[in-house]
Amino acid sequence: MIRWAAFSCVLVPVVLVGYGTSLAGAAGTALGLAAVTGACRVLLRRSERGAARLRARERAPHHVRQGGGGVGDRRGGRHAGANTPVD
Repeated sequence: MIRWAAFSCVLVPVVLVGYGTSLAGAAGTALGLAAVTGACRVLLRRSERGAARLRARERAPHHVRQGGGGVGDRRGGRHAGANTPVD
């Protein structure tokens, strides 16, 4: 999909110049299309990563999904940490 977008960033200004638009106008259009293409690419990758994380979280066992058992996980209790002074 990105290749087609890059192709259009080149094709559209060529067509505009062919129909009599100034070179500056066609260059501005090319820059605008390139900016939109770049932004869409970033958003698409972010969305794909988020979907992959969601699928991985759904496949994980129930106890892992709840966030239990991690390093530094404090689930209450009255035990002081290793470096915590006790009164």
